Amino acid sequence: MVDEESFDVIVLGIGSGGELAARKLARAGLSVAGVESRLVGGECPFWGCTPSKLLIRSADALAEARRAGELSGEVSVTPSLAPAAARIREANHDWHDDAHAEPLDDEGVTIVRGHGRLDGTGRVRVQTDDGERVLVGERGVVVNTGTKPAAPPIDGLDDTPFWTNRDIFELTEAPESMAVIGGGPIGCELAQTFARFGTAVTLIEVAPRILMPEEPESAELMCGVLSDDGIDLRAAADVERVSHDGRCFTIVVDGEEVVVDRLLVAAGRHQNLDDIGLETVGLDPEATTIEVDERCRAGERLWAVGDITGHGAFTHVSLYQGDVVVRDLLGEEGPWAEYHGVSRVTFTDPEVGSVGLTEEQAREQGIEVVTGLADIGRDSRGWIHGAEGLVKVVADADRGVLVGASVVAPYGGEVLGLLSAAVHARIPVATLRGMHFAYPTFHRTIRVALHKTGL
Repeated sequence: MVDEESFDVIVLGIGSGGELAARKLARAGLSVAGVESRLVGGECPFWGCTPSKLLIRSADALAEARRAGELSGEVSVTPSLAPAAARIREANHDWHDDAHAEPLDDEGVTIVRGHGRLDGTGRVRVQTDDGERVLVGERGVVVNTGTKPAAPPIDGLDDTPFWTNRDIFELTEAPESMAVIGGGPIGCELAQTFARFGTAVTLIEVAPRILMPEEPESAELMCGVLSDDGIDLRAAADVERVSHDGRCFTIVVDGEEVVVDRLLVAAGRHQNLDDIGLETVGLDPEATTIEVDERCRAGERLWAVGDITGHGAFTHVSLYQGDVVVRDLLGEEGPWAEYHGVSRVTFTDPEVGSVGLTEEQAREQGIEVVTGLADIGRDSRGWIHGAEGLVKVVADADRGVLVGASVVAPYGGEVLGLLSAAVHARIPVATLRGMHFAYPTFHRTIRVALHKTGL
């Protein structure tokens, strides 16, 4: 019989939202145990947000240097992945989690390393290197088990040494050639990045177009941008099989062989719900997400945050939900979770940012839709910058408010800020149109798009 260890709250999985919740609950005086089988801090700082943006920033600097001839004189650059690789290792402490674990320890959080499974209401059973531990959360359990890279069912793929995002950021040299399977945000970001470092890149997407969750106008514009970066882009592709001969990969796409040195698979994520004991708390063990209410409650003395809730696989959503859970567990008032204004950014160059509903999604919901589309390059700052991009707004004509918006622009994620506030707070379009828009700025193009709605 294993002795039970009692805490106020158990956090199962210490990714971004779990880390935030554990820290704030401990700071409020609760006893907290955090269970983690990998690195404390989760995907974002070690294999996601931070390393990818460091790499992207280096690639963008190369692209800017190459544009100098049009603006300020010739510049010669020799691409090297080494500086970016060094910055990545510095940022994540060579894939060591002390920078995340030690602050939690300082706040009084007990970190238990091992694979944890729910074991009934308020209970977590953890298999550690030293044996089994049973943790009891008197107030409850917060689940934040996150996701892992998914591999599509392609003939032969599992028998090859393909890369995922958990491998790519350990590189110190760019490969000569690489195929990327998956034209979502991760695939597009990394395809463009390595193309700018001199890799011959083939980007393969089985869907009709890249960036499927985005507006078709955004995706079409980015197809041109990526092609201009030298990427061989193949959408609506039939990937028949993959093989590796010990030196090269051969990918058969639409009957044609694509031979490359390396293969990156960026075809989505798989929720880590397979073996966490959902059945012990009355939930479906085959579920692909954990359904939560506005307080992120998933059951009796059970909360869930992050990718596993299905409200967006974004660090900012996990942190947002972590704060909601803290308020609920401490008996505070809301605000509680709303998801009509969730924003997202793909950090290509230009960046692709969006919030809320696309035009298609809005129409599917029966909304009386009007849209406005404006060209970033035709506005003053866009012309000065030599930028490609757009702003598209999706409005509910009956209510006179925006329900969605998209931006493709340099620093598009920052330009999105005003639109995110507008969708979240349901600011009337008439109010937005009456604002002062600083001149000349990229965000001034929003004014043009709003005007085109006719509201």
